Amino acid sequence: MISKFSVTLLLIHFLIVSTAATEPINLRMNDDIFTLTKADASHFASLALKCISREFPNKLDHTINDASDVQSPRKLHPAFYGCLDWHSSVHGHWMLARLLRLFPDLPEANQIRTALKANLSASNIHDEVTYLDRPNSQSFERTYGWAWLLKLSEELRGWDDRDGRSWAENLQPLADALVARYKKFLPRQTYPIRTGVHPNTAFGLAFALDYARAAGDHELEPLIIERSKTYFLSDASYPAAWEPGGEDFFSPALIEADLMLRVLKPGEFRRWFNSFLPRIAAGQPKTLLEPATVADRSDPKIVHLDGLNLSRAWCMRHISSALPSSDPARSVLSRAAAAHCKDALAHVASGDYVGEHWLASFAVYTLTTASVR
Repeated sequence: MISKFSVTLLLIHFLIVSTAATEPINLRMNDDIFTLTKADASHFASLALKCISREFPNKLDHTINDASDVQSPRKLHPAFYGCLDWHSSVHGHWMLARLLRLFPDLPEANQIRTALKANLSASNIHDEVTYLDRPNSQSFERTYGWAWLLKLSEELRGWDDRDGRSWAENLQPLADALVARYKKFLPRQTYPIRTGVHPNTAFGLAFALDYARAAGDHELEPLIIERSKTYFLSDASYPAAWEPGGEDFFSPALIEADLMLRVLKPGEFRRWFNSFLPRIAAGQPKTLLEPATVADRSDPKIVHLDGLNLSRAWCMRHISSALPSSDPARSVLSRAAAAHCKDALAHVASGDYVGEHWLASFAVYTLTTASVR
């Protein structure tokens, strides 16, 4: 575990350096592009490997229909039983696949392959699909867990690796089942959910849209675009000063903008964004642009705010990269992204499982996804 590390974030407009000892993490950002070193990847992989096969403690999203439904987490979810909850297990698997793709010679490479082979077997995924067909399971992990499962599938399907191709094939029935759920649910969802936690509609749409485009799903993609515009296109002067909420790991404002960046053409997005958050260029609201304070990292809800700082960083980095250099909002967002990232990376490995079981996944997404276009 790391208690201190150094982070170097190089921006066009400024340089932030944080130094420490033990196992240094060297994360570099040039303009809006983060670079993750192999040492950092190894550290993050070790966190996920500790939890994807750890069954307890466990927080199930499980409706008990009768006594036969009283089962252990591993019995209910043979693929995704670890990391405290189903969705965290899914994005832990995504992170391990991502890191292995980026760094095939990681010291943990064999451990990663062994773990993914064990969990992403065809029989395990079959049981996960069967679970979805249980009575009273229609809203299981909707839509946060759905989105991360599709992100995992997207990661595996684009990987030129024998194991990766096998895991992608095994996982596809579960991805197909969740795509079918998106297609059934979205036309019925009259209003978006704007919360800063799991049910957030914009996040669920953003990752699903990435998957639809990668998979060439010409039914899901236009459905998501239509729903996104219906829900969010008319939003203006968003009350972002009300953020953050006390248990947020998403900024409802920024995650919505991150979605619309995917949906709208560049010129359309710039006009929409300037209307949506018109005071960003002036550095307002400060509560949106300054890292959230995390008072207790042993509290499972308060520690969400470390995740908020990371997800804000990825949203601001994506948005700033899409704005022209002449737009003053670009530099404001770039500086804010760096500040959020610097703050949150210091606490990914806090020593408490309530944060360590999931924060590394947010860190890796933040550091390895420079743009969504």
